[in-house]
Parts: sequence; C-alpha cells; structure tokens
Amino acid sequence: MDGNEFIDAADRALEETYEAPMSLGEYVDLVLEKPGIAAHASKYLLSAIEAAGTRTVIEEGEEKERYRFFDDPHNDGEHAILGNTDTLNTFVDDLRSIAASRGKGEKIIWLDGPTATGKSELKRCLINGLREFSKTDAGRRYTVEWNIAGAGEGSGAMTYGDEPVTDEDDWYESPVQSHPLTVFPEEVRRDLLRRINDVNDDHVDIRVESDLDPFCREAYEFLEEQYRREGIEDLFSAVTAPKHLRVKNFVVDVGRGIGVLHSEDDGSPKERLVGSWMAGMLRELDSRGRKNPQAFSYDGVLSQGNGLLTVVEDAAQHADLLQKLLNVPDEGRVKLDKGIGMDIDTQMIIISNPDLEARLNQHADREGQDPLKALKRRLDKHEFTYLTNLSLEAQLLRRELTNETEVWTARSWEELEGWIREPLHIHVRDSETAVNEKELAPHAVEAAALYAVVTRLDGEDVPGGLDLVDKALLFDRGYLQEGDERIEMDDFDWNDDADDGEGGIPVTYTRDVIADLLHVEQDRYHTDLPVEHVVMPRDILNAMAEGLGDAPVFSSSERVEFENQVVAVKNHVFGQQEDDVLRAIMRDKRVDEATVEEYIEHVYAWEADEQIENERGELVDPDPLKMKVFEIEHLGRFGEDSYDGDEPSEAVEAFRTDKIITALNRHAWRNRDDEFRISDVNVKQIPVIESVLGSHDWEDVRRTFEDFDPRQWDEPPSGTETASVKETTIENMCEMFDYTAASAELTSRHVMNQVSYKWD
Repeated sequence: MDGNEFIDAADRALEETYEAPMSLGEYVDLVLEKPGIAAHASKYLLSAIEAAGTRTVIEEGEEKERYRFFDDPHNDGEHAILGNTDTLNTFVDDLRSIAASRGKGEKIIWLDGPTATGKSELKRCLINGLREFSKTDAGRRYTVEWNIAGAGEGSGAMTYGDEPVTDEDDWYESPVQSHPLTVFPEEVRRDLLRRINDVNDDHVDIRVESDLDPFCREAYEFLEEQYRREGIEDLFSAVTAPKHLRVKNFVVDVGRGIGVLHSEDDGSPKERLVGSWMAGMLRELDSRGRKNPQAFSYDGVLSQGNGLLTVVEDAAQHADLLQKLLNVPDEGRVKLDKGIGMDIDTQMIIISNPDLEARLNQHADREGQDPLKALKRRLDKHEFTYLTNLSLEAQLLRRELTNETEVWTARSWEELEGWIREPLHIHVRDSETAVNEKELAPHAVEAAALYAVVTRLDGEDVPGGLDLVDKALLFDRGYLQEGDERIEMDDFDWNDDADDGEGGIPVTYTRDVIADLLHVEQDRYHTDLPVEHVVMPRDILNAMAEGLGDAPVFSSSERVEFENQVVAVKNHVFGQQEDDVLRAIMRDKRVDEATVEEYIEHVYAWEADEQIENERGELVDPDPLKMKVFEIEHLGRFGEDSYDGDEPSEAVEAFRTDKIITALNRHAWRNRDDEFRISDVNVKQIPVIESVLGSHDWEDVRRTFEDFDPRQWDEPPSGTETASVKETTIENMCEMFDYTAASAELTSRHVMNQVSYKWD
C-alpha cells in the first residue's frame, strides 16, 4: 500500500462515518424507518452492548454468557475487561431496567473494587465501544445545528466562543448534543413518539423527555420572535426550515455524548458539573436584561455527557459532587443559573476504590440522621473483584508485560492450557548499548498467575483432599482430571458467601516483580547457552514471596498467609515441568493413534458381539490377543493373571465396559452408517486413552533406557545413553513445547535434580 492508498482508505472511513446534514422532516422519516437511532441514553448504551453479541466463558468453574462488548472488540481488545462477567452482566441488567423505566431510573450505577480489577478498563471500553457503535448504521447518533443569519435585522451570528464567524460557519451545533426530537412541542412529540414506538420492534420503548438546551432554545426563540413579527403563520415550519435548522450525525466521544470527570479536575461543583459563565461574553451577549446562554462554556461533565454517558472516575475525590448529582437521575435537570435550567439525558456511572464506601459510611452511626443516607440509597453498587481464573490472570499479566491485546477465545481447554503455559520473550536494554532477549520460560507466566490467583481464593470451602491450587484449576476449567478419574465443580458444595477475589496479590505487584527480574542477570552459567537471560518459574515465585515483606499493600497476616501458599504452587508447576520432560524423553515411545483406534474398534465389536472388517475386507471376530496386549503393555492396567489365556477376567470386562464403552457416545457407534470408522471418534475424549497417548512415568523411562542415569544429566559423559537421551530430550522440548535450548536445559536440570534423589 503506497501513501495515496492509505489516504484513500481514510477518505472511505470518514465517508462511511459521517452523513450530509438533513432537514428535520427527513430525520423524522429516517427515525420511523430505523427507530433505534432515536434511543434515549440508557437504551442507546444497552443497544451498543447487545449489538456486539455474546460468547460462552468459564469463570469460577461455571459456564457463563459474556457480552463481547466488554472484550473491546472495536479496539482489538486493548482495553478488554478480563473476568468479572457476573458483575458486568448485572450492570447490563440494571441498564435494561433503567432503559425500560422499571423502577431504577433514579439510580446512579456505582462500580466499586480494589485497584487493578478492571474498573478503569471499563471506562475505556465504554468510550471505545460507543465511539465505534456510533459510526455504524445501527448506532448513528444525531443532534441539531442552527443558523439565525438572515432572520431579521441585526440578527448577527450566534456564538459560544470568542470569535464571531460568518457564512457557512454561521451554523452552530448544540453544545450539549440536544436530541433532534426535542425541537417539537411537547404534545406533538408525544404523538410522534407513540408512532415511532408502534413501529419499534424492541420491547423497550424510546423516550425523549427533555427539552432543547438553553443555547438552542435561545436560537429557537429568536427565530420564532422574528417570524412572528413578520406575521408568518406557519411559525414552526419557518423556524425549523432547512436554512435555519439541520440535523447532523456526530461520532460519540469524550466531550461529545460522553463526559468523564477525573480526580484532577477542579473548580466549583457547578463548573465541574455543567460548565461556567464567560465574563467577557456576558458583556457582549447581554440578552434582554438576563444572562445569555450563549455565553456559557458547557464544558462540565454533565453537559459533555448529555445524550449518552457520564462517568465520574475516582469518585472519592469528588465526594462533594455526589450529593449535587441526586436531582439529575430524579429530575433529569440541572441549573446553569437562576431561571436558566437544562434538561439532561445521561446514564450516570461512578467508579471508585473502596475508600469511597468508607467515606459514605462515616456517619452510619447516626442511623436516621445520616446526612448521606439519600445518596447511598440512590447508588446501585456493582463490585469488581480480582480475577480468580488462572487463564484470565495469565492473559492479564501478559498484557501488563507486553503489547498483547488479543482476547483469548479458546475452543477447548487443551488450546487454552497451551496459551497459559507459553513462554514470553521480551527485549530489554541492560545498559546504554546492550539489548538482550529475556525469556520467561514455559510455565513462568503460569506460575506467577497461579500464585496470584491462589492468594485470592477463600480456603474455607475447599473440599477434603484438595488444596487451593486444585480450587484454582477447578475455577478455570470446571473439572479436575487425574488419570481416568474426573472431578466436576458440581461434585462439591461451594460456599456462596466465600471471599474469593476480594483480596490477594494484585497483578500490578506481580508485574513489577517480573519487570525487576528482567533487568537482572540470573546467577547461572553455561558454556554455550545464555541461561543467565532466562527467568524460570521458581525465580518469579521466590521473588514474589520474598518481596511481600517490603510491599506496603499487604498486612502482616496477609504476608504470612501468602508466603505459606507458595509451596503448593511450586509443587504444581514442578509437576508441569516434569510432565514436559517425560513427554519429551518418551516422545518416540508413545502409542500411535492408529493402534489406539484399532484397540477401541475391537473393544466395541467385542462388547456388541459383532464382527469387524479386516484389511482384506473380510468380516472377522475381534482379536482377544490384540486387546490383551494393549491392556497389559500400553495401558499397564492388568497383568497375565487377569486373563485365562486370552479371555478377560470380570475385572477386565468391567474396565472395557465402564472406562472405554461408556466414555464415548455409544449411540454414535450403534447408529453408525456404512461410512463410519472408529477414526471418526475423538479417542482423546476417553480419559484412560488420553492418558496413555501422552503420559509416562519414570518406571517407563527406566525400562526403556536401561543405562540411563539422571545423576549424570548436567554433564553426561559422551557416548553414554544418558548423553543421547539428553540431546534428544532438549530437541523435543524445543519442538513440542516452545522451549529454547537454554530454558530446556534449565528445566530438565531442575527436574532431573529432583528425580535423581529417588532413582535408586
């Protein structure tokens, strides 16, 4: 693409985004065709969220429907909110109630929670999503602009700035995005809305309950007065003629349909809420003995957010404003000055850390005399918590360390598990000249994320025989798999009042620990491999545990508790590393799927008392010897004493029936057609088969490599079987699991060091 092609693409993007201004009549015709474009604030926000669709996720071990809007799809996931799906869903439910006027219209939505839980991401996600939705045909947003030039002698030009402009620039847009239908008199608007809602296919009616803003009202009244003096009979037609009034679409953004109040914004409550008067303009625009609304700045958060969304961020910093906001959801109106008011249609959201709740409860002991009682009654609280899913925390941590923004939408747990364990490569400048590639070894991000999640889980409801690591894995995938035994979330009674996610290690602490490690050369050496630039899982876990004492965000009891929890995480991660090494060593010794499929085919035919077709196309009985050999040598479940010759004992028969036949869909087998083959079935759906396809233990290694000695692993003598096994294992770890030679060396050393203790 050359430079002009990029310019052409930008032209097309703007052409698709903006429309030519239209008359008021054309706009009404368009609304009758597409009622959704006239939606009030809460309904528009709801429509934007629902337009993105939903997807299924697993959080806290349960399947949930999640709105894709919160994945920030329009911005490639840059500000996606990870987790907190239940909280987001109840937020949407509230919007649905508010939009439909089902009793929550007076509520201010309050999003509360500790730092680094996604609240600020929600703000950015809302801004991104609404901006992009307003660029679509379904999400077009419209307002009005006025031109009073030529409507009478000395009419001059309108302005709410310092420099009057003429000609085409005599058109002035509503400074607060007034809804085009507010131009109509109330009784006419009522009939028009009834007609619009008759053709609206949504169960939520469209409401327009506000009037023109003061700036537009000034223009309307000026034009009305001029034409009344001229004796014009059709006053409304004259005032709203295309030469005076145009309807135009605008792209929603901060300051245009979205108002955001930050903690650093100052000024009087009125200035922060609606704007301020400009002294110089007041002198120039004195209007009939009163203040002229054209001399108002309209830069307050409510003015900017009129028509859609008002966000108060770091709300505890604006506690003085919150009580001033009470009349906004109740009455939908604010005052600019005595006698000059402005209707507001905006969905109010306040975002805070837990310190706001402490401030709101400062007078709670006064009971009925609490001056903040009315405010608290209007706040509808939604609490964000720390992530309790390993996969979500791993994804969030990678985002914090890199520019990765893609939202993980895996189609299976195996795919998701692969992403969790992946290594991470980051270029770091160690000095003014040297830039080195640092590797977070496979399982390093996983280890950090798992440790953080474990510290956030309540241990009171952990079932006997399990620990917090098991609970974390259950929350992430919904089950635990141990060989052919499967434990489901529903097998346990979980405490609904558990404090999961309310405390623990925040992602910012983990990120900072890893960032520091990236700038430290590890104290290890290898003649050929850059092992000093590899950060291992245990490096991160040790640093996280050791840093707890110096981190001011943790209490003494939390430090002790978190330090005790690191051991279980280390054990789990070591198990993952050990499995990688075993699978790499035994890569060429695994049973191929064709052999497995042949065994299953014989077992199915044996159970159904049927014959199978051999390679020559002949129908033959299932081979009892093939089944016996597979069960003894590959599955390792039985010995010769479990068979009478080749005939299976009752225990073997029960195994075949319970562990093989019932693990797959028997209906699919019994109702197979002539084209059916056992290869049509995913054999990995059978737990016991899944384990034999990829699982080995050290006894298998000992039997396969009789002269192998793990104690020689660090520097195996050349020509030995240990040297040969190591070379192949390192290569396989790199090919199978994305290790580098350096991280494969360190990981296999660590595993072999532990194995050597029990080898004899």
